[in-house]
Amino acid sequence: MNLMKAVLVKIIHLAFFLSVSLHAELQIIKKQNTDSNTTLLVIAGIHGNEPGSYFAGSILATHYTIKSKNLWIVPNLNKDSIRDNERGINGDMNRKFSIIKKNDKDKDTVEDIKKLILSKNVSLVLNLHDGHGFYREDFQGNIFNPNAWGQTCVIDQCKLKEDQPFGNLNEIASLVKINVNKRLLQEHHAFNVRNTKTKYEDEQMQLSLTYFTVTNNKPAFAIESSKNLSSLSQKVYYQLLAIEEFMKIMDISFNKSFALTEESIKKIIHEYGILEINKNISLNLSHIKKSLSYIPINSSGNEFNFSHPLGHIKNIKGTRVVYIGNKRITALKPQYFNISNECPKNIEINIDGKRNIVDSAKEFYVNDDFNIIRKDNLRVNVIGFTAKGVSNESGITIHRDSINQKFSLDIHQKMYRVEFYKDNKFCSMSVVHFK
Repeated sequence: MNLMKAVLVKIIHLAFFLSVSLHAELQIIKKQNTDSNTTLLVIAGIHGNEPGSYFAGSILATHYTIKSKNLWIVPNLNKDSIRDNERGINGDMNRKFSIIKKNDKDKDTVEDIKKLILSKNVSLVLNLHDGHGFYREDFQGNIFNPNAWGQTCVIDQCKLKEDQPFGNLNEIASLVKINVNKRLLQEHHAFNVRNTKTKYEDEQMQLSLTYFTVTNNKPAFAIESSKNLSSLSQKVYYQLLAIEEFMKIMDISFNKSFALTEESIKKIIHEYGILEINKNISLNLSHIKKSLSYIPINSSGNEFNFSHPLGHIKNIKGTRVVYIGNKRITALKPQYFNISNECPKNIEINIDGKRNIVDSAKEFYVNDDFNIIRKDNLRVNVIGFTAKGVSNESGITIHRDSINQKFSLDIHQKMYRVEFYKDNKFCSMSVVHFK
């Protein structure tokens, strides 16, 4: 097989993910090869207060390359519950896979994920969770006991039909357990297999996603990192470690852009990516201030696109609050403008004495100073810079120390807004980033 055939077949808006208000629209990221039908489906975020699940799913989506077989990822199944850091704002979604009421607000999402699970290409399903405590077969205290769910590979039964690929659930889970336990961060993090024997012993689990899957003769496992681990990065570490073991078992070849260590994961978790608004504003979210005012947008019908799979917008009394997963990143207080349809896509700028052409809605880097080349009918406003008696700040050489630092976009006071207007209508916003 030619490994160069590996392609990412569905990323909404190329490298960006569209934030919409529709509950039922699943975000499905497919990384696959055209000549294989073996597919691992990873579902994250069925419970909104289990961040190890959905941050692992997002890193899997953005930092892994699949070289053989296929990987499908749903990184944020229960979007609004993730944003609100609640198990389920409409009740427990993982108890709605047997019977669900017609008027249940989760119905469309549940029905859509069922259809995806039953897709003929899906070979094995992983449902990611964070569970309380550390599972042990014998009672060893309030945290270490048989009633705990954390640090487990959960199965509903030992095996499926004899001819079902990957149907020996207990054997696979036991192999994952052995290999995960070779790379523990601390000894008490030991991973185990928990067989709920759902058909005979657990009525609640009979309502779950994994049991729905196995009753349709498809292999399914739940991966549970412990809520009692000391950090989110540890939870994500064990999730990814287990997922990698499943990919090896399924002969899914992969590369990743980082070393699987707690420190690397901690760094990635704090990379919040880019928010693009209406294709004419681009904001780097990683070090953004907690609140920004006078953001020029439409009064309605705005489009928000994130490079991060967990990006989400909530409109709270007109303020657009930005989330990455359950993390509140910033609040954008708008100033409403009419948007011009006759704006240049590129701007000429003298940067440190050299002429450059830059995208009018992107970031540009400066050491000492910049000067926006004057263009007919285009007004420039550098937020935080003031020149007495000047309404158009193009044609002026602007140094870093001539901009008021309180108007910076970021906590390090390196990034500032450069806004463009035509005929009193808003065109676009660039960001000057001082090195």
